[in-house]
Amino acid sequence: MNATVKDVMSTHVIAVRQDATFKEMATRLREHHISAFPVLDNANKVIGVVSEADLLTKEALADEFTGAFHAMTHHREQVKAAALTAADLMTRPAVTIRPDEPVTQAARLMYAKRVKRLPVTTEDGTLIGIVSRADVLSVYGRPDADIRHEITQRLILETYLCEPSHFTVTVKDGIVTIEGAPDTTSVGRDIIESAKHVEGVVAVRDRLSYPSAGHHTPSPMS
Repeated sequence: MNATVKDVMSTHVIAVRQDATFKEMATRLREHHISAFPVLDNANKVIGVVSEADLLTKEALADEFTGAFHAMTHHREQVKAAALTAADLMTRPAVTIRPDEPVTQAARLMYAKRVKRLPVTTEDGTLIGIVSRADVLSVYGRPDADIRHEITQRLILETYLCEPSHFTVTVKDGIVTIEGAPDTTSVGRDIIESAKHVEGVVAVRDRLSYPSAGHHTPSPMS
């Protein structure tokens, strides 16, 4: 039901070989209007990533390795400033993702690793695509009508075997409001929780009328 990385990734990837020169990399970044690219070995395996920040290190630090600054500057930054090829400059290992991983996992990786894009690789490390932050966020462009249909038909009717006419589901700008009377408190809460994980949902507002025997605590997303 939910989008995977292969659904949103781009298969047109700008990459460089490990022997690419500094000048070649700087030129390609500018020509293609990208901020980073994967570095490949001769078997098209991803072995690292070079970003514009890596390239900027040379310009920023090249003339500063003297005196106190030399002692204070991290060794890794010094090495990058002196680098002449992708193999010397790249960050390794590259943070990659598999094509069958959910888009949510790509988002978590980008957030945790503070990266803007992820090379998509097969199990053996072969490059097959790239996924960006914009690609990940594209799932929130799903039409409200599609979200409503999935919650009404796939969740309420098919998954929880409830009569859809007993519920009113409205969706506006990805925000879902569910009203109605579930048979049990447990079923109602399960519907609300499942709705939060439907692709494209920004938030869920719980407006269900729970059976009096079950005390209802408002959802954190209400």
